[in-house]
Amino acid sequence: MTDVPEVTLNIREMCDAYQVTPRTLRFYEAKELLFPIREGQKRLFTKRDRARLKLILRGKRFGFSLEEIRQLLDLYHTGDQNHTQLSRTYEIAHERLSDMERQRDELNEAIDELKEQLKWGEKVIASFSQGQEAAE
Repeated sequence: MTDVPEVTLNIREMCDAYQVTPRTLRFYEAKELLFPIREGQKRLFTKRDRARLKLILRGKRFGFSLEEIRQLLDLYHTGDQNHTQLSRTYEIAHERLSDMERQRDELNEAIDELKEQLKWGEKVIASFSQGQEAAE
């Protein structure tokens, strides 16, 4: 039985597949979140790198810090069938959801206040217009 080489992607293919820039990939590599195979100047990304990048991008979308993402990725190899990683991910995600809901509530409150101010402004502007028409 021959070993089938693992399919790798170069940096351009990774960028195209995940809609990221080469700079982003190099940044994640510098932060030790991705570990591409180096062949001279060439970077080759493995299936593991692709899975990690998906998790990084999802974590960023949900507002996780890079440090939180790193900690979660590092928990993958703890040898407990990912129980520790899943538990910690759940805790962080729950905290993040609470933060997002709080921010949403604050934003809804600000939107409601701004709508009220706009209604008030509309009335004031309308009263000026009516006053000008009466003067003419």
